[in-house]
Amino acid sequence: MQIKFPFDSSKPVVGEASVEINKSINDVFSYVGENFFNNYPNWAVEVIKFQPLDGDKVFIGAKAKQVRKESGTEIESIFEITDYKPTIRLCFQGVNTNYKHSYLLETGENNQPTKLTFRFELSELEIFMRPFEKMIRIAIEDGAENTVENIKNLIEVETIH
Repeated sequence: MQIKFPFDSSKPVVGEASVEINKSINDVFSYVGENFFNNYPNWAVEVIKFQPLDGDKVFIGAKAKQVRKESGTEIESIFEITDYKPTIRLCFQGVNTNYKHSYLLETGENNQPTKLTFRFELSELEIFMRPFEKMIRIAIEDGAENTVENIKNLIEVETIH
């Protein structure tokens, strides 16, 4: 007899947030995309160790290793750039874990403001974590909000100086 669970263990858990930045799409993409390997640890404050594995140039297939501190636990992962379209998007996903980050950009009228959307996706939760899906989703959404706010603040501060 097969046990039926009240949830789908293969359904992704997603959090997304957007922010408007009063800079051109080129400026925002330069910070988030072109200079990703230099700037990522600045806005991903939970990253305590970070190492690009293929140099500092961003391209599809480029990999990096990171150690994140989450709830007092250090979690190491390797990720790979999977989509890179200048001024439009940058995406990467875990090589040895099941997550995906997407940074999507859109421009407003007269090239400002730029809308930055960050999306974090856990492709699959392990079965024992499914009862906590709602709490995990809330944490992911809070993390997405913090990410876009951190990026906005960093871009505004960096371009003022």
